[in-house]
Amino acid sequence: MQHEDGQAGVKVVEADKIGSVVSGLGLRRTLAVVGGRRRARAGDAVVVRALTDSATYNQLELPSGRLAKVNPGDVLVGALGSRRALKGFVGDVPERVGAGDRLHLLNMGGVVGCCTGHHSSLSDAIEVEVIGFVCDEAGRARNIADAALPLRASLPDVCAPIVIVAGACMNSGKTYAAVEIVRQATRAGMRVAAAKLSGVACLRDTLHMADHGAVATASFLDAGLPSTVGVGDLAPVAKAIIAKLNESAPDLVVIELGDGILGGYSVESVFDDAELRAATAAIVFCASDYVGAWGGVELFRRRGIGVDLIAGSVTDSQMGQDYVEREFGVPAGNAKRNGARLFELIKEKVSGAGGRGPVSVGVEVTV
Repeated sequence: MQHEDGQAGVKVVEADKIGSVVSGLGLRRTLAVVGGRRRARAGDAVVVRALTDSATYNQLELPSGRLAKVNPGDVLVGALGSRRALKGFVGDVPERVGAGDRLHLLNMGGVVGCCTGHHSSLSDAIEVEVIGFVCDEAGRARNIADAALPLRASLPDVCAPIVIVAGACMNSGKTYAAVEIVRQATRAGMRVAAAKLSGVACLRDTLHMADHGAVATASFLDAGLPSTVGVGDLAPVAKAIIAKLNESAPDLVVIELGDGILGGYSVESVFDDAELRAATAAIVFCASDYVGAWGGVELFRRRGIGVDLIAGSVTDSQMGQDYVEREFGVPAGNAKRNGARLFELIKEKVSGAGGRGPVSVGVEVTV
């Protein structure tokens, strides 16, 4: 029997697959679950059963980072959350959720919500049936915020120079550029820490950063957020993540801002914070075409901020790189064709940043 806002009794459920969105909770496959209908919160850990398949979006990222095929009938563990993907799914957290409700898998990290639309290139989101909320020994629903970093109002006193990689939209080359910066800086002998600050929860990008040399990584997921939809002000999240990364004594912090500087993920709020702007040594902007590159430069200019480098798929050809430099007056570099040059273009910006903590003596800082 289910009770409104109450417990329907705790039952034990065996999960087939656990999504990376709940990786911070350290859950095992055998879980205690309550099914009573209750007010839902973003980040609530939920157990669901997959009801349908998808031809184009049918994999779940596990806490290990490995991808596993989702099959109809699979019992999955994810977290409630929202998504606003221009080239993916759009969905929200319902006001109330209980056992038997039909929701959708909104991303490969295991974010679950009510899908309200998707890009035309995708088939429908996988429909899932809610089994219940993951609970603790006292029957209280678990939330990924239970293991979150505390938010901060200010940056730490000692802070490595920060390079921010932003973009016009998703799939514009941000992660490739950020990872190449990490790789080139590491090759130059630097200790590099890296983070994904906005978007929807998935470990893939931070794992790529670690694979290419980052000594420490973090994301908004570490701050207890399944996505940054509706956050409003990302500055306290950013400062918490940057403080955590600086515990590893890096020479450089590389931050990727997921999605675009316009959109539904609160990206623009990072640039509203004076302390974060002052701590940023360089801004790399990624775009897929000339209009996007021009728009990024112009939007930053209106905020009184200069873009230090244009990267992304607009620079995949030499023609694009030359056009950006000639017409927009901003250096351009391509992570795929010449990562070393990309790094060299903003090295002086970073090495001369000073900031709250010195760059390691004799080490070249580059992006």
